[in-house]
Amino acid sequence: MDTSYPREDHPPTPAHKREPLPTVRVSPPPRDHLVWSIFNTIYMNFCCLGFVALAFSVKARDRKVAGDVEAARRFSSKARCYNALATAASVVLPLLLAALVVTGVIHLSKLAQESVGFFSYQFGGSDEDN
Repeated sequence: MDTSYPREDHPPTPAHKREPLPTVRVSPPPRDHLVWSIFNTIYMNFCCLGFVALAFSVKARDRKVAGDVEAARRFSSKARCYNALATAASVVLPLLLAALVVTGVIHLSKLAQESVGFFSYQFGGSDEDN
């Protein structure tokens, strides 16, 4: 007696066939990025981008509570973009300012060294006159 399963010589009968269950894909509700927006509004509000992101975050949360998922996704996407811009600007601008200060200090130190050499040469006593 052959006990291997499934039997290869006989196709399964319709009574043994299982219908695949329909898969319902439920997408997660959109994020409103409210905490990120509050952080950008309070700490890194460059050109009011954090405040604009906060406004879109509140709109996204209101639309999500009201059940309008598509509008909540649009507002959430805008809030995320403004938050990213505010964060990037708030990180890049101080780094750029620090780089400008460092290069300015280096340039001024070189200029000061050259001017000290110039003035010591021009006003210094020379031994050739004697």
